[in-house]
Amino acid sequence: MASEHIIEEKKQGQALITEQDALNKKKVYIESYGCQMNLNDSEIVASILAKNGYNTTHLLEEADLVLVNTCSIREKAEQTIRKRLQKYNSVKSINPEMKIGVLGCMAERLKNKFLEEEKMVDMVVGPDAYRDLPKLLRTVESGREAVNVFLSKEETYADVTPIRLNTNGVTAFVSITRGCDNMCTFCVVPFTRGRERSRDPESIVKEIKELWKNGYKEVTLLGQNVDSYLWYGGGLKKDFKKASLSAQENALDFAKLLELVADELPEMRIRFATSNPQDMSVDVLYAMSRHKNICKYIHLPVQSGSTRMLKRMNRQHTREEYIELIDKIREILPDCAISQDMIAGFSGESEEDHKETLSLMEYVKYDFGFMFAYSERPGTPAAKDMEDDVPMEIKKRRLSEIINLQMEHGLYRMQQFIGQNVEVLIEGNSKKSDGHWMGRNSQNAVVVFPKGDEKKGDLVKVKVTHCTSATLIGKRV
Repeated sequence: MASEHIIEEKKQGQALITEQDALNKKKVYIESYGCQMNLNDSEIVASILAKNGYNTTHLLEEADLVLVNTCSIREKAEQTIRKRLQKYNSVKSINPEMKIGVLGCMAERLKNKFLEEEKMVDMVVGPDAYRDLPKLLRTVESGREAVNVFLSKEETYADVTPIRLNTNGVTAFVSITRGCDNMCTFCVVPFTRGRERSRDPESIVKEIKELWKNGYKEVTLLGQNVDSYLWYGGGLKKDFKKASLSAQENALDFAKLLELVADELPEMRIRFATSNPQDMSVDVLYAMSRHKNICKYIHLPVQSGSTRMLKRMNRQHTREEYIELIDKIREILPDCAISQDMIAGFSGESEEDHKETLSLMEYVKYDFGFMFAYSERPGTPAAKDMEDDVPMEIKKRRLSEIINLQMEHGLYRMQQFIGQNVEVLIEGNSKKSDGHWMGRNSQNAVVVFPKGDEKKGDLVKVKVTHCTSATLIGKRV
């Protein structure tokens, strides 16, 4: 796993009323925690359930079925989900017919605990088993507990059209790969999402064209590691060398997929997440430079600035190789924004290792960052073989130093836009004022400006007049 952004979506409702919706009699409430992949998976689940009698609702109390799509990447996320399960069960005590299910990464890892020890749920479903939901629901309706956490070697849900939940009608996620082969020692994802496999490019383009037809103006191509995308007709990435010579010669890598999508939909803005430094090729950078509609933003997790720590994390690159890639990005895409993931206090981290992280941040001056104190995850190589030996007070102090430095760099990067005209895709009202629009520029910076005769979904030019460390503020050109 290259990165997991801890984000939360609590109230989700579907955007379009279809003929199928009108026929559906039951209601499902879905909460998603964790990465963008989880949000997209919830949209896939909603689509599968819509064909089996369920409409989504944002009211927990009226739901026949409650599903929480879970994240195991950090302990805090698991604690949050346990509290939500307690809340669901308090509602269920009033409505005994309600069924509760756990989806996603925690489902795979803690299936027995949820079902047997704590008896908090009726159903446990892993990330590759969502097609089995109708069958599992019938099992639950018969009074039995239901579980399927089987990890597939083929499943990509390529033929499932997601129901866009809590949509702004402008931006959408499109998954292109599932699973991860990288085996970073701190990460549980390879064990909860399985081996890496890529989705048929034709289905990707088809989904994006449908989004464009429905008024969407930007897509984010998703994967635990998008740069590992490799389509050679189907199957695990690790089996690519066993494929026929013809399949290998005609294979489509991520750079070619980017070119394909950009060419097929030249007006659609394209983003992607997440990249892994060891797999990002220069061809991806050149593809970004050739296409105006591919946004100039790369999320490039590094986790530590110390080569010694990177080796302990089983990251397949050194500090020097990472810096070389940063330099190549700056050379080919001088206006590209770069963001990071950083872990403070991983097993064995010394003060010198921490200083190397700070010095790397000084070198790159990231636009944005996602920073966390190390949280040991059961089942990972680090949990099995490495002592979590950095005291919490030291983790917190190091994390604070990383966050403060990132805030300084974020403000610096934002200040570079002052006086410039930037192209902004309007996503909706500003959170602070209905009299202002909010959107993002190519570099993923949030831009706020007073409303005129524009409408949501428009691309407009905005002159930046001032900024905060997180927002550009300006006026329509």
